[in-house]
Amino acid sequence: MKSLLKNYLNTFSGLSQEVWWLALITLINRAGTMVIPFLSLYLITDLNFSMSDVGWVMSAFGVGSVLGSWLGGKLTDKIGFYKVMVFSLIATGFLFIGLQYLKTFQLICLGIFIVMTVADMFRPAMFVALNTYSKAENKTRSLTLIRLAINLGFSAGPAIGGLIITSMSYDGLFWVDGITCIAAGVLLTNVLNPKKVKVLDSYKNLNPKSAYTDVPFIIFAIAMVLFGVVFLQYFSTMPIYYKERHFLTEFEIGVLLGLNGFVIFILEMPLIKWLENSKYTKTGLMTFGAILTGLSFIILNIFSWSGVLIIGMMLMTVGEMITFPFSNAFALERAKRGSQGEYMALYSIAFSLSHIFGHNAGLQMSGTIGFDNTWIVITLLALICVFLLMILKHALKTEKRKQLSQTRNPIV
Repeated sequence: MKSLLKNYLNTFSGLSQEVWWLALITLINRAGTMVIPFLSLYLITDLNFSMSDVGWVMSAFGVGSVLGSWLGGKLTDKIGFYKVMVFSLIATGFLFIGLQYLKTFQLICLGIFIVMTVADMFRPAMFVALNTYSKAENKTRSLTLIRLAINLGFSAGPAIGGLIITSMSYDGLFWVDGITCIAAGVLLTNVLNPKKVKVLDSYKNLNPKSAYTDVPFIIFAIAMVLFGVVFLQYFSTMPIYYKERHFLTEFEIGVLLGLNGFVIFILEMPLIKWLENSKYTKTGLMTFGAILTGLSFIILNIFSWSGVLIIGMMLMTVGEMITFPFSNAFALERAKRGSQGEYMALYSIAFSLSHIFGHNAGLQMSGTIGFDNTWIVITLLALICVFLLMILKHALKTEKRKQLSQTRNPIV
């Protein structure tokens, strides 16, 4: 047992101090976003909004996320990741506090849009910071550590938020949420000021290529939108399926969803370290992860036994553990061809688009064509994602051959 624990801890070795600080800041920030899981409930119970109204508010949430990711990338390239991260964290804190004073439908839509625009400026800036503070051989594991922080934050946040609502009401939730974001921003200014920390990767492309003209990267981004739509079904449509088709209680659903976070926390870092040292390419690993995630849906139509839900959850979890870290690493590596902020913004936008369309599409389909047909459609989307990743792999091989040819036969 002692040896197993030592081997597990060794998977975290070699990561820079700055990456650990960034992970802690991310944990505080994500644990602090307690308003988000309770937003729909708050709008319906406290403000008496209709389901249709809530749908439009969530659309404003998604559009703000897309704009914030794009704007964060642009500003990161212009003024640097540090200033963007500090502004995003502290401004988001004050905006969350102010959100509780908005009561009408129009103001809530506008408020949520502004909050998410400012909040999601943090993401592309954080990716560039991570790239700066990581050695080349540690980038994928550094990204995995950040994912662990995000998962822990999202796990702790709702639990803490529920206690705050019970004892202090929703107003207290907005205050605590805002204060934690501001606290994360203040911590960042003290531990990650560029004047005080060591830069491990200062690469800058003097002739940057636009991410929007990089065809392989566009193919990759589209594949990630599809993967995001497939993955997000587990956090919107799937819980309803568990309850209506397999008659699981809320507690059983919570345990099943909690299994996802627990397995990621225990196994993701050792798995990523092992895969990093394997012969497999990032595109090959992403493809395998997408296949596993697609399989997690189709088996639900093959077997009626409720135990298959655990198998499906495990397939999705392993698929997620492989696809997300290596897609992050691929995006960071590719970003060196151009302006890093723009590349990482496009990567973030891909998942923002998934949020806009994924939840709503899954819920609408399950209500009109039923769960079985919905899982067939979702599996087809996963197959299209796999197909695009195979095209990406071929495009990268062609690109590499051209580069080798130009190196051997330079134009004089």
